[in-house]
Amino acid sequence: MFGKGVRRIGRFLQRDAEQTTSVDISEIDGVRALHLGNATVQSAMRINAPFELELTYTRGMMCFLLFSDEVREVVVVGLGGGSIPKYIHRHLPGTRVTAVELNPAVVAAARNQFCLPADDERLSIVQGDGAAYIRESPRSAEVLMLDAYDSNGLAPDLSSQGFYDSCAEALAADGMLVVNLWGSDKNFDVYLQRIEQSFDGRVLMMPTGRPGNIVIFAFKRHAGDLRWKALRERAKQLQTGLRIEFLDFVERLRDNNLNTANRLIV
Repeated sequence: MFGKGVRRIGRFLQRDAEQTTSVDISEIDGVRALHLGNATVQSAMRINAPFELELTYTRGMMCFLLFSDEVREVVVVGLGGGSIPKYIHRHLPGTRVTAVELNPAVVAAARNQFCLPADDERLSIVQGDGAAYIRESPRSAEVLMLDAYDSNGLAPDLSSQGFYDSCAEALAADGMLVVNLWGSDKNFDVYLQRIEQSFDGRVLMMPTGRPGNIVIFAFKRHAGDLRWKALRERAKQLQTGLRIEFLDFVERLRDNNLNTANRLIV
């Protein structure tokens, strides 16, 4: 399943009445990766820097910080190796993060192989249905992050119009949805249009690779200060402390969304 030079170091299995799902762990060149039934990398961690974000798209998803000065409550649907929850837990001490993951084998892999910390007052891992969790949690999050691809793509109940409507309802008044989509997904345009409908067109997109992952930002009410000067100043401040290429991401937002010489347009 894996290419030359890749060492498989572990496997976690989920068995239910319908099927057995494998969660495989591999290593190459000091990077540990999580796979869901095939060679596609679902999550990655540099072993000597376990609390940093190895994959570009995960760093791109942290660009919600460009649009909000203070985020206290984040909900993540889809755990993978736990890269984003543990990054928030380590680097944003004023933020609480809850991650919802359906597959108990993924939770076990994150705990055992990817240095995911134990739950505490700022970190909670919920093993359950992400769609149901969102439906049952209105106005509960300031930022809702969706990173829920598996070996078959996005499940229908995590990509329907009703689901994205529920995401909007789950956000606080000034809340923000952040979605990882695959640019190569044949349904990409369908998913994007559904998000735009649920958020009345207040949507930005930011490719993080070619074709690669595309991060979508959707705003429940408004997106804050979108002047280029303000965004670049904010990016520079964040970049210094968090070691993420926020200035580069601002330029990707400029290249892929409506804008003027003075500001980004949502």
